[in-house]
Amino acid sequence: MGKFTGVLLASDFDDTLVGDSCVLSPANRAALEHFTAEGGVFTVSTGRAKRTFAPYAHTVPINAPVVLSNGAMLYDFSADRVVVDLPLPATAAADLTALSEEMPELGIECYHGDDVYIHRPNAHTQRHVERVKTTWTERALLDMPTPWSKAVIQADHEALLKAQKIIRDRWGDRYEAIFSNAVLLECTAKTASKGGMVLKLAELLGIDRANIYCAGDNQNDIPMLAASAIPFAPGNCAQAVKDWGATVLRPCEEDFIAQVVGILDLRYGG
Repeated sequence: MGKFTGVLLASDFDDTLVGDSCVLSPANRAALEHFTAEGGVFTVSTGRAKRTFAPYAHTVPINAPVVLSNGAMLYDFSADRVVVDLPLPATAAADLTALSEEMPELGIECYHGDDVYIHRPNAHTQRHVERVKTTWTERALLDMPTPWSKAVIQADHEALLKAQKIIRDRWGDRYEAIFSNAVLLECTAKTASKGGMVLKLAELLGIDRANIYCAGDNQNDIPMLAASAIPFAPGNCAQAVKDWGATVLRPCEEDFIAQVVGILDLRYGG
């Protein structure tokens, strides 16, 4: 038992827990090790799929299942098993094909198990796969194996705003369509979000909602920030997160998570 027993901290990965290097800073590591040593539960809640987060799963001191693919999956890396799976519906290939025919400038990256398939890759696609360090296969959407955990739509921001509106207007009962950054629009099943999966994890662990804390930097993090007793965001967060009303602290690269743990330290007894 410790001061953080019964407390859950869930952090986004890219640009929140770690910066471009994807390496946890010494101060952040020390803070999280203190948090878990005092009984706290720490996990990552990321837009990354299992394949693209797996290389980092054992480089951060998580002690609970990880929220993957923007809430489409809850995965226990310590036991190597899926805890909860919420894939895209069977209509996804046909629906996104219709979207692609209307907007051929879109790159569409789909995740099936540990495999990545891409339809009409573009410059944004290339930068994304380089950042997440994944290999992929180019294939027409209707020829890709299914189900998909998520699809990432890639284009200039204005084009993605149009794509987001189309998805919400035509198929809003089927999909979530939310930005993970200005040129990446994440598409998951309607029932899948970071917030919903963090709440599911808390339920599985028997953690009260009043003791859930989340940290994130972009629009796709807002659903879990809404579930947080204090919604933490780094200083480098998107304007949408600031406008939403998150508690904005120092930037990611300046040991943001250590600052979060410091605040929780005071909140739970100094």
